[in-house]
Amino acid sequence: MDGDAELAELRRRRMQQIQEMQAQAAYGNPQAIVQQQAEAERRDAERQEALRRVFTPEARERLARIRMTRPEVAQAAEQQVLTLAAQGRLQRMVDDATLRLLLERLNPERREINITRR
Repeated sequence: MDGDAELAELRRRRMQQIQEMQAQAAYGNPQAIVQQQAEAERRDAERQEALRRVFTPEARERLARIRMTRPEVAQAAEQQVLTLAAQGRLQRMVDDATLRLLLERLNPERREINITRR
């Protein structure tokens, strides 16, 4: 029976070691996590500033409304405009009409609903 107690104690210690290792991996280095969050916030702020410089207020408003319903479409439009701006291919700010054209190209299929009464 003494061997069973030793085996149980070894298993308990090993489980404790595994749990500690998992806790360290999950929490990682707190400073690294804070740095990553700060870097993500900085990139987001730079992106928002670039979007503010590229879009007119009306276009930003339309994009915000689209983001509420279709975030992936808004993200794609922003990315495309930022890419064009980075390449220097934008001659002027993107206004509402230009944004609508861009959105039509990004999402060409439109649903048409026909209701037929009998």
